[in-house]
Amino acid sequence: MAISLAFGLTALRYPIGQFSRAGAGLFPLIVSSMLLLVGIATVVRSRFTKPERMEIQFKNIAIILASLCGFALITHYVNMILGIIFLVFCSTLAGRNYSVVRNLKVCAGLILVALAFQKLLGLNLPLY
Repeated sequence: MAISLAFGLTALRYPIGQFSRAGAGLFPLIVSSMLLLVGIATVVRSRFTKPERMEIQFKNIAIILASLCGFALITHYVNMILGIIFLVFCSTLAGRNYSVVRNLKVCAGLILVALAFQKLLGLNLPLY
């Protein structure tokens, strides 16, 4: 919450503008406001739930880091679609339940989002 406040307050130094003609500070202000709301909701919810002991599992951290590094390498040297597929299938190894069908659905959704970013927003993504 402190980080979102820091970015939000810094964004106020830039011109905000309007939604029809956004200034440089509008996007960081909106993102930091949403993160602040998520943080507040998390704190409020934590007051009503029983605390649980948190255990750090280094194997899972290593799996997630390896999947992110693999995504970056595959995207750079091959293409982003294969990088997304690798990221999803590798990172779900850190979870309790592994489902190929769910992974395929997540891959399809992420690839559609990447295609929308490329075609609709004009971002230069190396999809294929």
